[in-house]
This record gives sequence, C-alpha cells and structure tokens, in this order.
Amino acid sequence: MLKLYGFDVSNYYNMIKLAMALKGIDYEAVMTYPNQTPEYLAISPTGKVPALQTDQGVLVETNVILEYLDEISPQAPLYPTEPFAKAKVKELVKLIELYIELPARRCHTEAFWGVPVDDITKKEVKRALFNGVQALARAADFSPYIAGDTLTAADIMLLYSMDLAAPVAKKLFDVDLYEHAPGSKALMTKLKEMPEVQQIETDKRAAAPAFNAYLKKALGSK
Repeated sequence: MLKLYGFDVSNYYNMIKLAMALKGIDYEAVMTYPNQTPEYLAISPTGKVPALQTDQGVLVETNVILEYLDEISPQAPLYPTEPFAKAKVKELVKLIELYIELPARRCHTEAFWGVPVDDITKKEVKRALFNGVQALARAADFSPYIAGDTLTAADIMLLYSMDLAAPVAKKLFDVDLYEHAPGSKALMTKLKEMPEVQQIETDKRAAAPAFNAYLKKALGSK
C-alpha cells in the first residue's frame, strides 16, 4: 500500500490527499512534519512533505506525485491525454506554484502567525503576486475550471495555493487577488463545495491545534 508522509495543515499534502480521494486510491497516512532527522531524510531527501512511498521507492515534489498518481490510476484523470492539452495543464500547475504559491509563502509568518517580514521582502512579494495573478488571468480559461470544462491538477494546485495567497495579499497589501483573475473566485467556491474538499478541511481544522503548538515551538526556538 502507498504511504503518504505529511500533515493535514499542509497545503501541498492536501493536494495529494484530494487527488487520492478523487481517484479512490487507498493509502496509509503517516503524520510527519518537515524535519532533518536521519530517519526521515532517508525517506525524503529534502526532509519536506509530502513524500509518497511506493513499492518501487519514494517520490517527492507535489507535481511529480500528482503526475505519478495519474499514471497508476487512470480513473478521474487529472491531466488530459492529448499532448498539448496535457502540457497546458502542467504549465498552469507550474505557473500557480512559482508565481502565486511560492511568493506568498515568503510572507506566511507575518500574515498568519504575527512574525514580521522585512519591508524589502514584502515589496517583492506584493509585486510578484500582482504579476502572478495577472499571468494566471491571461493563461486560464475558468470555464468553469481553470483549464476548461474538466477538473484537472491545475484546479487542485489553485485551490490550495490561492486559499493561502489571497489572505496574504489582502491582509498585508490590501489587494484582492480574485479581482485580478475574473472567474477565479467562482471556481474556488465551486471547488470548496466538493465533499472531498470539505472532508479535507475538516481534517485540517482538527489538526490545527497540534500544528500551531509545533509551529510555536519551532518559531520560538529561532
């Protein structure tokens, strides 16, 4: 059986959870926070989550795992079969990750936990998010899903990226990312109504107290 290492508050971990839920894939969840212990580095070379242990070895990096799951479980496909359409979904996944999720992550500590970020970083993040969401608006269809009429891996990446990036932009910069990508807010609402997404949100809320305690200890040790 597949083993999925991670924790229920992690947006990248939840991307994999949603993909598995949609595909009906059974797996063993191994609750793991990112760490640099020799034991976990033997599983995940970066010490990050998620990591997926298969019979053939371990895979890391969320987009790689999503593509692997689509190969081994063709039901509820996350990528089109036609080469160009598949490449466009991969393009959207990478665009959202690099230009929305990752810039916003640089300001998570201030937006969500009150640990200040320097002004230079915030200026860079504000510019990056503004440019990123405008690029998304140009690249996406939102008809109703990000790549057309079918849910894909790009929608999963959008859901668990914008859900964090939008509050960062609003709280720190008073910028509504959804306004700059027409159709994105309606899509987020549609995705959050899915029963699989609602179950993951329930799991996330239940795991939040333990994660907050872990994070408080980690931030306090710096």
